[in-house]
Amino acid sequence: MKPELAARGDGSLVAIPYDGSFSLLDTLKSGQLFHWESFRFGEFDGYAGCIGGAPPSFIAQLESGAVLTLKGDCERVAGYFGLDHRMEEIHATFPSNDPVLRAAIAYCPGIRIVRQPVWECLATFITSSLKQVTHIRAISMTLRQRYGVAHQFGGRTFYAYPEPAVLAAAGEEALRQCSLGYRAKSLHLAAVAIGAGRIDLNAIEREPSLSRARESLMQLHGVGEKIANCALLFSAGQWGAFPIDVWIERILREHYRKRVKGPKLQQWAVKHFGVNAGYAQQYLFHFARKTL
Repeated sequence: MKPELAARGDGSLVAIPYDGSFSLLDTLKSGQLFHWESFRFGEFDGYAGCIGGAPPSFIAQLESGAVLTLKGDCERVAGYFGLDHRMEEIHATFPSNDPVLRAAIAYCPGIRIVRQPVWECLATFITSSLKQVTHIRAISMTLRQRYGVAHQFGGRTFYAYPEPAVLAAAGEEALRQCSLGYRAKSLHLAAVAIGAGRIDLNAIEREPSLSRARESLMQLHGVGEKIANCALLFSAGQWGAFPIDVWIERILREHYRKRVKGPKLQQWAVKHFGVNAGYAQQYLFHFARKTL
């Protein structure tokens, strides 16, 4: 056994049980995650990446649908990729007479809402403004490599996302050198505020009220409703959050004939799609990007 695998238990892989449909590839490519890397473990091709500050995790999906991860990592990986979600119950909350959503689910039934560490998710979406997925990934990887903790795994180096105090100490100008442009100011100010304890992300993650949690995040410079909704949906389990970007606005306009914008469009979407509107949003988002 390679020395770097010793810290990951005995190096063996086990299957993670899950209900319903799951597609690892669709979930990784759905605009929620930007740092997982292709990785071969033994005879299995999969992906590896850091979940928070922990050593890298590995996940692979076989043609049979079985999902494999390292022994001892099942709970962490299952919780992160939403493999513990009860999909039939979630789907039962959607409107029964919505052919557009039905088509979107049929196109990508295996997408799951992930649960990332809140800071990592928030920071990533702060840096995502007006950027394509490839650019967001490049920025994330640069920040990780320059300021994150390094972990050796399988002969390669993986990096955790840097903590707020580290990015606060780095300064705005240094962050600009990571291709952030004007986003460097927002990321730096968020890191300073969170590092100093002025914004408590743990309390926000525990906050049951979506509106109160969103308002708390929106106190940060550069965090508007969309970024706050993304952070809460993809890290805090707030499945009622419904981020609206150009793709979602387009599908709501062209397929649902909605002409309103801003808060009115947000209110309509939450009312129409229900308590798990965020899950509906993810199906629609992936469907729109790949088919429209």
